Amino acid sequence: MALIKRKNKSQYSDSCNKVFSYWRFRTMYSIMIGYASFYLVRQNFSIAIPAICSDLQITKADIGIVISIAAILYGIGKCFFGMIGDRYSARYVMASGLLLSAFMNICMGFSFIIPMFALFWSLNFCFQSMGWPACAKMLTHWYSPTEIGTKWALWNTSHQIGSALIVLTAPFILSHFGWRYVFFIPSIMAILLAAFIFNRLRNTPESLNLPSVEKMTGIASVAESEKWKQEEEVKLSYKETLKLALGNKLVWYVGFANLFVYICRMTFLNWGPTLLLESKGSSLAGAGLQMVAFDMASMCGGLCAGYISDKIFKGRRGPVSSLCMIILGILVSVLWLAPKDSHITSSICMLCIGFLISGPQILIGVAAADFASKKAAATASGFTGTLGYAGTAIAGFGTGYLADNYGWNAVFVSTMIAAAAAAIFLILTWNARSQVLTEVDSKNASN
Repeated sequence: MALIKRKNKSQYSDSCNKVFSYWRFRTMYSIMIGYASFYLVRQNFSIAIPAICSDLQITKADIGIVISIAAILYGIGKCFFGMIGDRYSARYVMASGLLLSAFMNICMGFSFIIPMFALFWSLNFCFQSMGWPACAKMLTHWYSPTEIGTKWALWNTSHQIGSALIVLTAPFILSHFGWRYVFFIPSIMAILLAAFIFNRLRNTPESLNLPSVEKMTGIASVAESEKWKQEEEVKLSYKETLKLALGNKLVWYVGFANLFVYICRMTFLNWGPTLLLESKGSSLAGAGLQMVAFDMASMCGGLCAGYISDKIFKGRRGPVSSLCMIILGILVSVLWLAPKDSHITSSICMLCIGFLISGPQILIGVAAADFASKKAAATASGFTGTLGYAGTAIAGFGTGYLADNYGWNAVFVSTMIAAAAAAIFLILTWNARSQVLTEVDSKNASN
């Protein structure tokens, strides 16, 4: 494609800008549809569990083991497939992951004993972990460091869209066709959608003979962009990719921050209704409404945090994330100390906690990709996801243990401690920005 450069080397002809904008829009809606599709063959199991237990005389404890094994493998898979995604086409990785997840769900539909459920659901979660790193890679290649926070937050809403879609449709499928079709029908949809995203996606602007995003947005000069392009075209080994991601202390800071962020997030997501019922005197309906408000506020909070980190803090994720966790810790203490029958206070606290928790969760993934560079963005983002799922495991067992043995007061205190720990790790990245912006800043300062 011939490009006509204007006097400003970071700008191109209107036709080039239109083509670039078209492909950015196409990439965004495709990865949103694609990632939402993963949830069609991920959240369906929870809807089918009661019918499976009743039909096959399987205990809830057995199902719990299946879920735990799958969650562990998912966390490990995020890091492993992050390295795969950095070396190979994210388009192929994402479409293949969705296709293989669909096939595992078909196998789930034919299962009748726990070992089969454990095998196929664990494999499903392995393939599920191919979605996030692939999206992280494409986002870093199609959106600049000064806008990716907002775009990442927008893309992140896709998992809530996918979850809502399957939660609304799966009960209808279950009641009319039986639990096996809760796996079969979403699988067929996922296979079709895998073909759709394979058709729609392209790995990078350069693969379409377009300029890099740094050139198009005017962040860097043509010479700088060409230098980065040549560096990126050098294929790294898995060891080199891992070293690039994990050899950066900033990636470790945000990784450990993510562990504590997920402890806070999953404490409320998994135990929120029970906590509100038993410690705050909420009714079942009231607790349900508060959790719906929590989810809706979470979507809005993520978008706001991404926008603020881009526009106000100019690509720095640490300030927004750390401030969110500090305020969140304060709100948890307010919720804890509020009188048991103070439902308005509890509702406001849950709404605000939902708004605040999503920002750090999203921006940590963005920050990891920023710090590791585009060459190791998927690996770094996958690594933080792995630690996040370690936090999920801690919140699952740890919260239940504390509530059983020490009461809900201990849960509130542990959540505040986790929020403080997350804030400390995030403060350590306060002034850090992406490598691209750091290099440009250094050059401008020297000039």
